[in-house]
Amino acid sequence: MGKTEKTDPDSEYGEPAQFDPTFNGPMKKRGCTDIICCVLFMAVVLGYVAVGILAWLFGDPRHVLYPRNSTGWFCGIGPNKGRPNLFYFDIVKCATSANAMATALNGFQCPTTQVCVASCPTGFGAVGILSYGQKPADVFNQSLCVPSIQLATTDKTVKEIVDKELCPFFYMPTTPVLGRCLPDISALGRIPSEFSNIPGLPSINDTVDLIKNGTGDIVGGFNARDIGVRIFEDFASSWPWILLGLVIAMVVSMLFLLLLRFTAPVMVWVLIVGVLGAGAYGIWHCYWEYDNYKKDSATISNIGFTTNFNVYLHVQETWLAFLIIISVAEGIILLTIIFLRTRILIAIALIQESSRAISHMMSTLLYPLVTFVLLLVCVAYWAVTALYLATSGGPIYKVVALNSTLDDCKKINGSVTCDPQDFNSTDYPGCPSASCIFIKYNDEGVFQRNLFNLQIYNAVAFLWCVNFIIALGQCTLAGAFASYYWAFTKPNDIPTFPLSASFIRSLRYHVGSLAFGALILTLVQIARMILEYIDHKTREAQNPCARFVLCCLKCCLWCLEKFIKFLNRNAYIMIAIYGKNFCVSAKNAFMLLMRNVVRVVVLDKVTDLLLFFGKLLVVAGVGVLSFFFFSGRILLPGNTFRSETLNYYWMPIITVVFGSYLIAHGFFSVYNMCVDTLFLCFLEDLERNDGSIQKPYFMSKNLMKILNKSNKGQKKVKGKD
Repeated sequence: MGKTEKTDPDSEYGEPAQFDPTFNGPMKKRGCTDIICCVLFMAVVLGYVAVGILAWLFGDPRHVLYPRNSTGWFCGIGPNKGRPNLFYFDIVKCATSANAMATALNGFQCPTTQVCVASCPTGFGAVGILSYGQKPADVFNQSLCVPSIQLATTDKTVKEIVDKELCPFFYMPTTPVLGRCLPDISALGRIPSEFSNIPGLPSINDTVDLIKNGTGDIVGGFNARDIGVRIFEDFASSWPWILLGLVIAMVVSMLFLLLLRFTAPVMVWVLIVGVLGAGAYGIWHCYWEYDNYKKDSATISNIGFTTNFNVYLHVQETWLAFLIIISVAEGIILLTIIFLRTRILIAIALIQESSRAISHMMSTLLYPLVTFVLLLVCVAYWAVTALYLATSGGPIYKVVALNSTLDDCKKINGSVTCDPQDFNSTDYPGCPSASCIFIKYNDEGVFQRNLFNLQIYNAVAFLWCVNFIIALGQCTLAGAFASYYWAFTKPNDIPTFPLSASFIRSLRYHVGSLAFGALILTLVQIARMILEYIDHKTREAQNPCARFVLCCLKCCLWCLEKFIKFLNRNAYIMIAIYGKNFCVSAKNAFMLLMRNVVRVVVLDKVTDLLLFFGKLLVVAGVGVLSFFFFSGRILLPGNTFRSETLNYYWMPIITVVFGSYLIAHGFFSVYNMCVDTLFLCFLEDLERNDGSIQKPYFMSKNLMKILNKSNKGQKKVKGKD
């Protein structure tokens, strides 16, 4: 068996690794690698910081976070503190089909007076014919009028106030949506009948149709602020139990990884037997169905082609085909297991060895927190920069007089800029309906003209930084686990603080190599995004041939991304061990894996199966437990928590499930990195050493037993696992 495991020295995939008496783990003496890429990455990061500073100087996120009234002041802050909602005097103008698109593009700005109010009106009101002879204070609501007019002391008549839009001519029940008072669709059926008799107001039916067509999608979709408040209340009352669920997920993940040291053989063979058992049941079921339809004279040739596939399930030939396919697959799987049983045993031993390595270096299980924090900072910086870039440039206001046929209005309509804080309609006597309306953000400066390019730079730099952070984590863990494997006497020969030492080595010497690998992956991801964008924009104009070509291209790029991730992962392991540049490390890792391709496939599938089963166990177990708890099916003594207090009990459940997946993924990614690192070290151990006193194996006794190998000086070595 030992001879069959020996790598062919004449392999087309390069020469095997040679014995080096001075090699005992990650190289201590190394130099900086891929310096050009390191300089390029540093320049991009500095440029990224400069873009963030410029965005911070020119941007103002208040344009997005807060609505503006007609005078240009923000609602909810400054002079309008305590009045967070924006109220439209004539909401029908916002809902007309001619203005609906412009309204959406201009941030819900409408050709009507807008004021900031403390709360949106919840009733109906209108200025009738008899109201014109009354005092303004008896007709209007001061809180809904512009701040410049005081109804109790004004000398203006009701008609003058209506003509100049100082107070609303009519209003209806509204609901706050994203800080805007938009019509309450459910109240439109209660419009008072006298509204139809008021001059200047559209009929009831016309009003309902305009409101529903213009704002129904916005209002009927969701009340974002109300839902957000309720969700916040749910989190405020259940956050201790959410944290408890996440702690349970962390403990279960850690225990599962540590127990693999003892239960890996049982779990692997149970899964294999389960797959074979499922195949055997499929064979029996297909034969049973085949025997049931033996007397049926129907055949596939008689039925022909039909879209009703249930018809084919009543044909004997269909079940015969299923029987043959499943039988062949079952036979292939069974023969593969028989002939590759040694490789499966190697995979199990490496999995057990990985659990042993993690138990000696428990700090590695906490390293995903470092990666998570760095990724969180990166995502936050990207989001804030994108927001500030999107709001760069001051808002531009222009005089607008829509739905007016006067010549003076046509001359100034959209051609004259204005300042909403100083605007006065009396300056345009020939156009009484003139108003100062927000049009767009200034895009005439050098910085503003390049906002699109800066957003692209922001996205590309973000992807590169994210991939670099992930690469740094993989290289750091690989260096720590390689230190464990190449320690001849474990755990006595394991270096002190191997994780910290590996992290420092990666940052000091290999930023360029890690950035190189991250850049290659980033370019492929950008190509995938561009292809998805082209597919989305041209979907309606595509013919079947174009859709097929795009689908093939997307599939190829997806496969290429997966391959590059696999290659980068193993290249980072070689970088952590030998300290060479990215290209040399990637080549050496690829050649080493290709010289042992069967072992690679077996280990990859066995490990993936175990990790999938582990993630499923953690996420499903914690998810089911959280469902029974937050839905009230599990009651705590003393009524310390009651599910009836939750508005949406599924929100804490989703949070726990999503958090459990992230936690399980973090723990299992460490385990997967450990398996891959020990596997590469194991392959090099087989090529470098032969078990003699001069060239002893570094692998565990279990692995040597499986391969029928041993160290001649093994008895003299104490503490060797």
